[in-house]
Amino acid sequence: MSTALHTSALSLPLLARGKVRDNYAVGDDRILMVASDRLSAFDVIMGEPIPGKGALLTQMALFWFDKLGPKGANLCPIHLTGDAPESVVQPHEVPQVQGRSMLVKRLKPIPVEAVVRGYLAGSGWKEYQESQSVCGVPLPSGLKNASKLPEPIYTPAAKAAVGDHDENITFEKTVEMIGLDLATRIRDISIAIYKTAAEYALTKGIIIADTKFEFGLDKDGTLTLMDEVLTPDSSRYWPVESYAEGSNPPSYDKQFVRDWLEQAVVDGKPWNKTPPAPRVPNDVIAKTAAKYQEALQRLTA
Repeated sequence: MSTALHTSALSLPLLARGKVRDNYAVGDDRILMVASDRLSAFDVIMGEPIPGKGALLTQMALFWFDKLGPKGANLCPIHLTGDAPESVVQPHEVPQVQGRSMLVKRLKPIPVEAVVRGYLAGSGWKEYQESQSVCGVPLPSGLKNASKLPEPIYTPAAKAAVGDHDENITFEKTVEMIGLDLATRIRDISIAIYKTAAEYALTKGIIIADTKFEFGLDKDGTLTLMDEVLTPDSSRYWPVESYAEGSNPPSYDKQFVRDWLEQAVVDGKPWNKTPPAPRVPNDVIAKTAAKYQEALQRLTA
């Protein structure tokens, strides 16, 4: 947990700066993804980074890619090239990429976030209370907050630009966007990945309540799992020992920050969840960093 990296600055062409990752072009067929220590909550990037977060996210993503990809369960092609990120930057730039980067294939991204829920939580719980369904998927009556679902459900979202909220959509809407074959394959692969990961995580005392995946197509049209995968930034992780149906279990993610922001006051008024974000206190940053570290240690122990 050394010096935090809020924003990388490399001599490669910058393709995009997301909430957490800075993506650089390496030729026309590869991308260097650098996971910064930036933290976003409510789709707003905080001014204060979480030291070591980018390295932890990268280690966790690589762990899952190894478990799910060709070397493991082989559920789907993955975007890793196998090349060392340090090999494509200048010597003085190595500290910015070491341990926090992935050198990946350049893909055509599919504009759908593949969300899988095994438990009822967050926006899914809110929607269920109103309609007894989530993203058009009907659910049994009598479920509570944090209830385990009879079977994992696929509840996709349309990707939004940085700073905007992703929009929950139905499976039928994804068919309109990308066609029946691709929409069906993404749904089925996403559920299979979730089930495999959730089963493994339970053996380590972690519940993966829900998660989201991103996919792209390579030059041959092969569907490929990309971006990060199954990290606390893209998933809701709960410790088994704290789980109780009917209430929100503490989670291994930025919940400390979210909870603090819900109470934060800016210019005498509650923060309205738009930029600029209020300054996050050091103790909240430290607690959040410790949660990310604990999740990685549990999973990989």
